[in-house]
Amino acid sequence: MIDHTGINVSNLEQSKQFYQAVLATLGYAVRLDFGVAVGFGDGKAEAGDDPGGDFWISQGEPYTPRSHIAFRAGSAEQVAAFYQAALAAGARDNGAPGPRPHYHAGYYAAFVFDPDGYNIEAVFHGGD
Repeated sequence: MIDHTGINVSNLEQSKQFYQAVLATLGYAVRLDFGVAVGFGDGKAEAGDDPGGDFWISQGEPYTPRSHIAFRAGSAEQVAAFYQAALAAGARDNGAPGPRPHYHAGYYAAFVFDPDGYNIEAVFHGGD
C-alpha cells in the first residue's frame, strides 16, 4: 500500500549511522544518499521499484509528536538482532524482544527510541 515513507532527523550523519547499523539486521542498506536525505531499502529491488528504497531520513526538524515506525522482520532472531544493534548504536529501550499477544497471536516485536526519540519497532508476525 505504501511505496515509501520518511522522517526528519536533527543530525543526518548520526541518524544515518544509527539506521545503517540497525536496518542491516533486517537486510536493508543505503540505496541513495543525497547529502540532505538518505534512502534505505532491501537488496531485492525489482523493475518499477523506487531506486531510493522504502524508508527515508531527511535533515530537518523532527516531527512532533514523534512517529511510530515498525519494520518487518523475517524471524524472531532478526527482531533480537535489531534490538541489540539498536541499543549498541545508542537507542533507548522501549520494549525488549518478545511476544505481544495483545496485538495478535504470533506477534513478536521489540521497540526502541532512536536518537531523535522516534519509537521504532522490529516485528515478526509468525512467532509462536
